[in-house]
Order: sequence, then structure tokens, then C-alpha cells
Amino acid sequence: MSDYDVIVIGAGLGGLSSGALLAHQGRRVLVLEQSNRVGGCCSTFEKNGFHCDVGASIVEIIEPIEKVFKLLGTTMQKELDLIPCDPIMSFIFEDGKRITYPLSAEKTGEIISKISPEDGRRWKEFSVFSQELMDVTLDTFFCEPASSMKDMINLVKKNPRFLKFLPVFLTSYQSVLEKYFKDDTVLKTMAYEALYFGLPPSIVPGPYAMVPYTEHVGIYYPRGGMIQIPLALKRLGEQKGMEVRLNSRVTKVLVEGGHVKGVRLADGTEITANKIVSDINAKTLYLKMIGEEKLPALAVKGLKSYEYSISVPMVYVGLDYAPPLDAHHSIIAISPDDLNQHYFTHVKGGTLAKRNFGLICWSTHTDPSLAPKGKHVLNLIPEGGYYLKDTNWDEEKPRFIERTIENLSKTAIPGLKDHVVFSDCATPLDFERQLLLPEGAIYCLQQDLAAQAMFRPSARSKTVRGLYLSGSSTHPGGGVPTTIASGLIASKLIAQDD
Repeated sequence: MSDYDVIVIGAGLGGLSSGALLAHQGRRVLVLEQSNRVGGCCSTFEKNGFHCDVGASIVEIIEPIEKVFKLLGTTMQKELDLIPCDPIMSFIFEDGKRITYPLSAEKTGEIISKISPEDGRRWKEFSVFSQELMDVTLDTFFCEPASSMKDMINLVKKNPRFLKFLPVFLTSYQSVLEKYFKDDTVLKTMAYEALYFGLPPSIVPGPYAMVPYTEHVGIYYPRGGMIQIPLALKRLGEQKGMEVRLNSRVTKVLVEGGHVKGVRLADGTEITANKIVSDINAKTLYLKMIGEEKLPALAVKGLKSYEYSISVPMVYVGLDYAPPLDAHHSIIAISPDDLNQHYFTHVKGGTLAKRNFGLICWSTHTDPSLAPKGKHVLNLIPEGGYYLKDTNWDEEKPRFIERTIENLSKTAIPGLKDHVVFSDCATPLDFERQLLLPEGAIYCLQQDLAAQAMFRPSARSKTVRGLYLSGSSTHPGGGVPTTIASGLIASKLIAQDD
């Protein structure tokens, strides 16, 4: 008899989601996590009384998350204290001008109309398009397997309206936006969200262009930090017997006769199970933990063809004042074309831009409890690639922190450098070492037009029996709701296969 029914490798959102659901199905589940805390990029650490989110900074498109909590016999609202973010976003332009979008889609339309009456009218059309696309994808695409043509046909059968939007999957984020909006200022307020998927707007698949609208459906922040989401999933799984072991790094997936048999830990311990759910990068799983010798040559070639997603440096700052910002999220506004140029010139070219742009997350704007009274926390997310010309991130780190704070003090956040209590940075190298993300790839594998749905690594392995995937490597990709949904899909497939 095996030690467990299912072993889950990794306590990220996908691993905890699948583990908790499988435990609720009555299975003996063991979750193995190499770090000292759950959540991966969706976690929170404390330093000098300041609580900083490691990566993920908000929750939106909550329907898949609500579905998982319902299957776990509860509600998301009962398990998490979600604070609505309103306004949803503030945009800071190079000339100092600021535009802030409220939660209300109607009021946002009024703001856009003042910038461009034509784009204001187009916002209404875009809202209808995005709402319908969201309804279709949430009902089918996000929460159902999409690893084969058969799966895709089943999605269409479940909701025939899905056919209407298939052409959108073959175009880009930028193309969809430019179909509706023409004004440069308006486009600058919608371009950056493409990077939520790890790529510039010219490469991100078209369906994700709905995000500038879906944010108006609701953006939330869990009181106590992003770590509260994985902690809730862990708690609900443990109530049904799921076991979570921290500081337990898996180095080998044991395969015999094409079927998983268990795992080997870094200390040599072997644990057996007939089914394994992997929440780690698919290339690491197959090429290193299983080994090329266990896989067909074509599968190895296919895995090696996947590119890693974007990596980012994350600067954490504790402040002794309330910064002059207007929302939980602020963005240094930049056009789609400039965003594309920056990506290919700097992120892919290995150079750091002289000017800062990117996302500024002011978590204590929403939840003051994350810092001592009267103090605040910022996450500064300027863009930077894994590879750097003529230097490396370990050498560059102190200069990068100083330069980022200095630049933002001159532009988006006047006076910032004079109020810093502490600062730190997680570089792409840090993410690689601490979270075992190859090349610091926060979304695991690149989510371009050629690597979505059935073209991503399958949630049910096609080469190793008893092996299932969750997390950012598989469908539906990276992000908080999508990785949680991947765990739901893995648990469904295991139930079907029994």
C-alpha cells in the first residue's frame, strides 16, 4: 500500500487548491513544500514590523476562487476578509498629470469621455464585449480542462457562445485594445495590464484585453496580506486530513513502467503515492525531476521549446509617511508601443532603463494593519529581465534599489527617498533561488499566442501515468484566480480517472 493516495509537489495556490479539494474527496493527501511558508509568489513576509507581499498584490476575477471555496464546503467571504479597492487604479504621466479610475465602470466611462468623446462611446462597446467574454470564459475556459482538441470541443459544447470568441484567441491584447480605442492617453491607461501576463501587449493573447474592464467588476485585497489566501486553502485542506510539510524539497519524481510511484526528498527520504500533482515549473518537473531518459524524444523536444515567462525585480519599501499616491495600485503610464519597445530593448536585451516605469503597490492604503501606526508599505515593480549585460543581479541589487527610489522621488512619488525606513529587493536571481523559479520566471512558462490552452503542458500528463499538473505552467496560466482554477482542474481529472 502506498504511503499516500496523492502527493502534491509545491504549496503554491495551485498545489493547495488541488490538495484541499482532493482531501475533501476523502483522499490521503501530502503537500510537500521546499520553503518555510506556503503560497510561493502569493505570500507575505515581515520585516521590522512591516508586512510585505512577495509578489501578487491584488485579487480580481474572483469567480474561480469562489467556486473552489464552495466545493470545499464554505464561501470565500467566510474564509477571507476581502477589502474592495476603490479607486482601482491611478495613472501617472511623465508630465505629472494623473488620471484615476474608480471602481464604477460607468464613472470611468465619463472620465474617458472627457479625454476623448469617441473613446468614451467606445468604452461602452468595450464593456459589453468584455463582460460577455468574461461570462463565457469563466463558465468554461478557466475552470475546465483544455489540454486537447477533444477538451476544446467539449468547451464549445458546454457553452456554444465560446465559438464567437475563438478569433480573439488568435489576435493580441494590443490589437483588441486598438480596435476600440484611438486616443493615446486612453491607451496608456490600458496598456500596462498586459504585463500581468508576463509579456508586452503585442504578444499577450487577445482574451486578456478584457482585464482593463474586469478590474471594474471588482478588485480586492485580503486583510492581513496576500498570504491569507493560501493560508485559507491550507486550513480547509487540513480540516479534511491534508498534511502539509514545509522545508521538504522534492528532488526526484519516481517513475516505474511509465507510472509515478512517489517522490524522493533532498534528504534521501522516499514517499510513495499512485498519483502526483506537480505545482512547479513544468520544465523542471519533466527534464530534471523525472529526467529526459524517462520521456519520449518528441516530448523532450516540445518541453525544451517552451520559453520561460518574464522575471521582475521587486523592491520593498517601508515608509514613515503616507506617500502622495491615490490608489492601491498606481502605474507609470506608457503607450503600448513604448511598452513593446522597452520589453524587447531592455527586458530581453539585458539592459536596465534609465527611467522607471511599472507598477506601484501601496498595500497599506487598503490595509493599514500591515505596518506600524502612521507608517506604510510600498512594493515597487520596475521592469527588468533575468539576464543583465556586463553585470549580474547580485552586484546590481544595491544600486538598483537606490536608483529606483531616487527616480521615483523625482517623478511619481515626490519626497519618497526622505521617508524610507527600510528597503529591500527580491531580484530575479532571488526568485530563482528562494522560490525555485527558473530564470526568476514568475509565471513559469511564457503565455504567448502559441502557448495557451491545449498548447501548454497538459494538466493530465500525456507521457507519465498518474501525473497531473497545476500552477502557472499549465492551463489556464499564471495569476491568482487562474492558478487556483488549475488546482480545481487537476482535482477534477483525478476524480474522473478513478
